[in-house]
Amino acid sequence: MEIPNARPNVLLTNDDGPPSRDSPYIFGLYRHLTKDLGWDVQVVIPSSQKSWIGKAYHITEITKGRYYYPRETDGKGEVSEISRPLKDGEVAEWILLDGTPATCANVALHNLFPGRFDLVISGPNLGRNTSAAFALSSGTIGAALASSLSQKRSIALSYGTVIHPTPENFFEPAHSLGARIIRHLWSNWGADDGGLRRGEVDLYSVNIPLIEEILTDDGLPVCWTHMWRNSYGRLFKEVVGSPPEPTMDAAGPDSLSAAPDKMEGLSQTDTNNKGLAFKFKPEMKGLITPSLSSLPVGSDGWAIHKGWVSVTPLRASFGEPQQATPEDDIENRLWKWKL
Repeated sequence: MEIPNARPNVLLTNDDGPPSRDSPYIFGLYRHLTKDLGWDVQVVIPSSQKSWIGKAYHITEITKGRYYYPRETDGKGEVSEISRPLKDGEVAEWILLDGTPATCANVALHNLFPGRFDLVISGPNLGRNTSAAFALSSGTIGAALASSLSQKRSIALSYGTVIHPTPENFFEPAHSLGARIIRHLWSNWGADDGGLRRGEVDLYSVNIPLIEEILTDDGLPVCWTHMWRNSYGRLFKEVVGSPPEPTMDAAGPDSLSAAPDKMEGLSQTDTNNKGLAFKFKPEMKGLITPSLSSLPVGSDGWAIHKGWVSVTPLRASFGEPQQATPEDDIENRLWKWKL
C-alpha cells in the first residue's frame, strides 16, 4: 500500500462559490487545513453558486477565471482580472472559474497546477449530502468524483443543516472536526477496515450534522456508513401565469435559511398559462425529515438522523447489484437467446 505524504498538497474546491451567505464554510475550513494541519492548500472554486449540478462539465462555453483575495476574518475579498501581490489583511490568492465544480477540479488538476496535488477536498457543502438522491445530484460530490477519475484521492465534506438558522458558534467545531477526519482519512487511506474496498477507495463522502452536541466535550460519534439507496419524486413545479418570486435558496433545499415550511411547493395563480414553464421546487420532506424506521441501519441517512457523523467510502463507478462472474466463466455471462 502506498503510504500517504504526511503533509499533502491539497486542492480545495466546492459547489457554493466564494465566501458569502450561501457559502459560509469554505474559508473556515481553509484556515484549519493551513494553520492547524500545516498543509499546502490551493483553492479553485466556482465564481457563483453551483449546487445540484452533479458532475456536469461546461463543454460549449469558454470557462473564464479571475483571482480572489480572501481577507481575515470572514474570507470576503477583492476580485482581480490579473494575479497581484497580497495586500494587508489578505491571506491567500484563490482562483474563481465561471464553471461547474467538476470543471474547477479538472482545470485545477490538469491546467492550472498539473502534477501538484496529492489530495482533493470538495466542500464543506452548505447542507447534507447523505443518500443516493442527494449524492447523485451534488456538485460537491461531483467535484470529488471528477477528481477520482483523474486518479486523485478525494474527500467530499458536507455539513447537514438541522437547526434553522444554524448558530454560527457551530461553525468552528465543525471545521475542527472536519479537519481531524480529513487528516485521519488521508493518513490511513486504504488501511481502515471500514474504509477498504479491494484495498483502495476512490473517495469518501463525509457528513457532519450541525447540532448542539457538536459543542460538547465528547463531540459527535463518527461512524463508517454505506449510502442510503433512496429515491425522489417530483423536482419541478409548473409555473402558471407570472413567475413568482424565488422561494428556493440558491444553495438548495437543505441550506441555512431553507426552513421546512418553505419546501412545500409553489402556489399557482389563476391567470392563463402563456406557455410551458417549470421551476425547480422539489418535494423533499421525506428526504430531509424521514422517519427513523425508514432508514437502513448503518446507512449515511440513518447516521445523520441519529446525530452522528457519517463517513462513506465510495468508488467512482456505477454500483453493480452483484459481483460479476469471473472472466474464466464468461460463457455463463452470455445471453442465451435467439434474435
